[in-house]
Amino acid sequence: MVEKIYETPCGCIHYWVNDAARNNRRQLVFLPGLTADHRLFDKQIEYFEDKYPVFVWDAPGHASSWPFRFDFDLMDKAKWLNEILLRENYDHPVIIGQSMGGYVGQAYAQLFPDKLCGFVSIDSAPLQREYVTGLEIWLLKRMEPVYRHYPWKALLRSGTNGVAVSEYGRRLMHEIMMVYDGDQDRYARISGHGFKILAEAMEADLPYAVRCPALLICGEKDRAGSCIRYNKAWHKKTGIPIEWIKEAGHNSNTDAPDIVNNLIERMAD
Repeated sequence: MVEKIYETPCGCIHYWVNDAARNNRRQLVFLPGLTADHRLFDKQIEYFEDKYPVFVWDAPGHASSWPFRFDFDLMDKAKWLNEILLRENYDHPVIIGQSMGGYVGQAYAQLFPDKLCGFVSIDSAPLQREYVTGLEIWLLKRMEPVYRHYPWKALLRSGTNGVAVSEYGRRLMHEIMMVYDGDQDRYARISGHGFKILAEAMEADLPYAVRCPALLICGEKDRAGSCIRYNKAWHKKTGIPIEWIKEAGHNSNTDAPDIVNNLIERMAD
């Protein structure tokens, strides 16, 4: 994997792509969740990098993509993603988004409905307004102070044990969160801004229709917010196939990488 940099008006985005792959019919675009970085998909990159062109980034403001001004919205992230994919000649992308990455994927589908060849949601949720309550949106807009004043050690514990059930998944998330050790303010700003732009995207009440082949993946032990409830409703309303992953939490791609990799490969083929 080769690290590259894309400059935006708000800062530089760091991303990684591979130079060669056997199958160029599809390109796999991995988008980590809020506060996570590119390492969240290590097991997927390891499995796919010789098979397909693959892309993964540190989302704006996250890890290496810092410093970054927090005056962008979810659509800006989708537009920057598109610009990077154009630069890399990714003309048949399959977006695999975990949590917040899944929301970015839906924003991309809204803006570029004819470009997306596949969409895999991993422990994410629908972006449409109808799925969330007014109270949930109100809370999403007010999360930054919570993360700023929450004791860091307790936040570190809940941020690792709360999103994964496997030893590997928890250890990885702990390593990712330690990027912000000693700078809780930055962690709070990333989290608060992410939830705020998510709420604003929901309030926009756009269709966010996914017209390409799609798959929902959710861990049976996902305890992040109301993710399980959202996925049940998403599947019921849209008919998008759903796979429930046993013994997996919110980061099911780290708790059950082999199963998730096989599901992604089926979608890519």
